[in-house]
Amino acid sequence: MNKIIFIASFYLLAAYACQPSSTDPKEKEMHRYVDRLMRKMTLEEKIGQMTQLVVGFDITGPVLNEGVEEKIKSGAAGSVLGIYTPEATRKLQEMAVNDSRLKIPLLFGYDVIHGHRTIFPINLGLSASWDMTLIEQTAQAAADEAAADGLHWTFSPMVDIARDPRWGRVSEGAGEDPYLGSRIAEAMVRGYEQDDLSRNNTILSCIKHFALYGAAEAGRDYNTVDMSDVRMYNEYLPPYKAGAEAGAASFMTSFNEINGVPATGNRWLLTDLLRKEWEYKGFVVTDYASIPEMVNHGSGNEQEVTAMAINAGVDMDMVSEAISRYGTELVKSGKVAKKTIDMACRRVLEAKYKLGLFEDPFRYCVSEKEKHQRTFTLRYQLLAREAAIKSVVLLKNDNQVLPLNAEAKIAFIGPQAKRAHDLIGSWSAAGLRDEAISLWEAATKRYEKNNYLYALGCNLLEDTGLIDKLNRFGSKIQQSEKTPQALIQEAVAVARKSDIVVAAMGEAFSMSGEAASRSSIELPENQKELLKALKQTGKPIVLVLMNGRPLALSWEDENMDAILETWFAGTAGSQGIADVLFGGANPSGKLTMTYPRNIGQVPIYYNHKNTGRPIREEEKYTSKYLDTPNDPLYPFGYGLSYTSFQYSDLQLSADCLAPGQTLSVSVTLENTGKREGTETIQLYLHDKTASITRPVKELKGFQQARLASGESKTIRFDITEEDLKFYNSDLQWVAEPGEFDLFVGGNSRDLLQASFKYSAK
Repeated sequence: MNKIIFIASFYLLAAYACQPSSTDPKEKEMHRYVDRLMRKMTLEEKIGQMTQLVVGFDITGPVLNEGVEEKIKSGAAGSVLGIYTPEATRKLQEMAVNDSRLKIPLLFGYDVIHGHRTIFPINLGLSASWDMTLIEQTAQAAADEAAADGLHWTFSPMVDIARDPRWGRVSEGAGEDPYLGSRIAEAMVRGYEQDDLSRNNTILSCIKHFALYGAAEAGRDYNTVDMSDVRMYNEYLPPYKAGAEAGAASFMTSFNEINGVPATGNRWLLTDLLRKEWEYKGFVVTDYASIPEMVNHGSGNEQEVTAMAINAGVDMDMVSEAISRYGTELVKSGKVAKKTIDMACRRVLEAKYKLGLFEDPFRYCVSEKEKHQRTFTLRYQLLAREAAIKSVVLLKNDNQVLPLNAEAKIAFIGPQAKRAHDLIGSWSAAGLRDEAISLWEAATKRYEKNNYLYALGCNLLEDTGLIDKLNRFGSKIQQSEKTPQALIQEAVAVARKSDIVVAAMGEAFSMSGEAASRSSIELPENQKELLKALKQTGKPIVLVLMNGRPLALSWEDENMDAILETWFAGTAGSQGIADVLFGGANPSGKLTMTYPRNIGQVPIYYNHKNTGRPIREEEKYTSKYLDTPNDPLYPFGYGLSYTSFQYSDLQLSADCLAPGQTLSVSVTLENTGKREGTETIQLYLHDKTASITRPVKELKGFQQARLASGESKTIRFDITEEDLKFYNSDLQWVAEPGEFDLFVGGNSRDLLQASFKYSAK
């Protein structure tokens, strides 16, 4: 008997050793509840909580789990992916809480990336708003709709730093900058979780893809990544860390390797960095079937890589069921410690507790009436329209051809003029695609004019092999029965009858996103041929782009009168684009990824480092191309307005900064144009001399100001020692004495400059 008591006491103490210490009464009660539950659980039931099955309306990979219902009833599943609606989730939840031994509720996850039913602009477009309040509101709206549709968990935000526009998943992220990416990560976590997961209009967020996924070699999805620790810490890790500190409930591993070890099995990444260095308390889920995919990396057989993933710090296996297959045997053989399984199970159970699922497993299974009141509402449609407007970036506007005169005879030409199918973009799984209307419909409904003309002009694509590939994933690209030459002739004839041409061009939605890398990032050749023919008419041309990545637009920049980057603008995208085109709204978007002149410049980004031989055109042996300038077509932070802004009088409160002090920066911003507009004021720093080489400039702050015509305003920033810090070669977070350049302006290229010194004494 004493031996039994000793063993029971040992496991009880072990359970308490695994749980985090807390003085919060609510957390203490959570720990007590989870302790009591786990003492009842078998090893197999704990492993079940680490298993996510896929079922439902669509899947994102090659696996569909079998026997889902039986596994739920036996307690062999902790989460389900791919199904939504209160009716569908209730059915599965009833199986879990009525038929399983311990009645542990399921966690339902889904890809809610830039909206759920109401779809907002793709994330790269949203980031171009530089509006953290707006971004938080869109995430909050998405959470409300998803929760009303029976969901508990989204696999968002994606915070991967991305500098290669060939990579299709740039559409899902916030671009190339770690500072801006960090602020957006925080805003989205706040929006999804609202600091209160007990409310049934909040859902768990998930920081992905941990880590470095945006640096995939050659811009090819799922490819390898290799970089120095210094670059990793200074440039790629900050947004993940910001998301963790904002309270993100979960992290997702990435498909790539880090320092030669796949992320899903990388103990340094998931335990040493995430758990120990960052003190992260949430749970970690793999990406889709990424445990067995480690076999292809060369990390071992399936059982070996499963042990590798568990020991690295994975808490839940998405879809592959590798942990379910091998977990018990791995524990019994001693290759995985029982306490490791206990800790993983605990983290999953705690997430369910925080959502209130143990109190009411059906709290997200709302009535049809309540679901209707919370999804695709007028309020969210208006928010989607505002987001579309603020995401638009005006790249060019010669002779102020924009905004359009609604009384003019306008020709709408191009494959995207009457096509609404692409507007909600990729990763809009539950989005109401049919609710989006075309640009043509938005314009003609708005003004009800008879003097607007239309011509298709060209097909979206002519490459039948590519069309077949894209149509397998829902693109619905159709070819006109007319020849390309006939289509161009019709378009030219229509253009000649008009005062101005609006050419709507771009990608199909499935040409960007996951598994949608492109080796060429120009407009399809048949679309360029149409533009060249339209150029010959002599009519002013406004190019409206609908796409999911930066494009190489050198010819278009030279030959179009105006260029409007609208991305895939979402459910209300066309209405928002029309607002901007006709002057109902003034564009204020700013790029968050650099636009190259051509593919040969890629990867290209503003916060690069200098070389020992910086460019000097008059000297041969300096760092430059023979056939194109070094600088991009459109720099990071760039975006025009229908008004103009002038920066002047950059002032620093002192010429030296010391620890504990604040350096105040002020600049005068004046609206020198004829209409009200919003400007995003950007502040950059450059550490001129340091123990390791530093970027030529780094974003350290931004503000937005809305000014009436002729109005001026003093914009102020504060700089402290914290803004000067970086990770040195020993990965210490330091600020080093020396001289700093400070820049303020409307983009990363056109800036006012001042200098100051930092002294550690």
